[in-house]
Amino acid sequence: MEARTTAAPPPTPSTQTNSHLVTSAAAADVLSRLLHRLPPTLSSLPSRRSPPSTTSPPVISLSDQNPSDALLSASSQLGFFQLTNHNIPSQLASSSESEASSLFELDEDKKESSFPRKWPLGFEGDEDGNGEESFWLDSNALTESSDLGLASLGELTRAMEKLGLQVVEMLANAIGFENPFKDPTRFCPLMWLHEDMHGEGIDKPVMSGGFYPYVVGLEYQIRSRKCSLLTDSGWVTVLPQVDSVMVTIGDIAQVWSNGKLKKVKGKPTPSPVGGYSSRCISMWLLVTLPLQSTISPLLPLTIDDGSEDEEDASKDVDEEKDPEDDSFKSQKRLFSSFSFEDYARRVYDEPLLFKDPLDRYRI
Repeated sequence: MEARTTAAPPPTPSTQTNSHLVTSAAAADVLSRLLHRLPPTLSSLPSRRSPPSTTSPPVISLSDQNPSDALLSASSQLGFFQLTNHNIPSQLASSSESEASSLFELDEDKKESSFPRKWPLGFEGDEDGNGEESFWLDSNALTESSDLGLASLGELTRAMEKLGLQVVEMLANAIGFENPFKDPTRFCPLMWLHEDMHGEGIDKPVMSGGFYPYVVGLEYQIRSRKCSLLTDSGWVTVLPQVDSVMVTIGDIAQVWSNGKLKKVKGKPTPSPVGGYSSRCISMWLLVTLPLQSTISPLLPLTIDDGSEDEEDASKDVDEEKDPEDDSFKSQKRLFSSFSFEDYARRVYDEPLLFKDPLDRYRI
């Protein structure tokens, strides 16, 4: 008789389940031991960076009887705010943007011949292939280019310059230093026109320099548009009100205030709300300084050996103030004096995210 081979019966459901659990537990135990043996940099998975939350900048109304307190609070804690009731017509800003757009539509040769590059002024082409171009213009360049039809842009520049000088005066009064811009030869306004053809907006980091030191920067908010700012505390995304003027505090103001004011570093990066666009034009007015200037704190200060810096103290102290007042007393100097031109070239050439360019001048 032929022998019959009897196959083993299939495992019961309970047997399958228990076997699966044992195998999974063993595998998990092996994986756990392996991960614990790895260095922390290898065993830790990179976390996905969440996008920065959007906030509304502090509102400073120039119609208030005393806006200096609110302005000082925003400038010393954040480094930026938005101005309302500033008397700059929205139609002027819109027509200026149209004129700025027409500049970027000119032929390359026309851009270079109309605004020859003489650092920091002139036309700056897209040398790196990033889809970005810029015009750095002063009042003379706008006046001499009357054939290009830039009347509104010139008028907006003068209006923003006047507003910027008003902001600097309020900051000087609030901090307690003499406003250097009372001498009209000590300031230099620059209109920075920038076009980003890719419209990458707030997700695009500012890895390169290509910017310029300033005291305060201003931009009229023609439409609802987010703006990403690199402050002393990191990246901040803000959404200013339409028809307000966005104001950022610059590195020079931080030195003048001996560190009391926060600053915004690099290029404020705008982006339309609700997504990307193929073209984005910015118009920022920078209240800055002539190249031959020297930068130093403008408060009564003490130097490293504990003695008072008599030159700064005698120059900037109001004799009518009460010497017993705590706000009058000298403070330790946080920054050394330095050449504005040397610093400006360094800011323009060096990456901004890796190191604060002011660090080399800190005491």
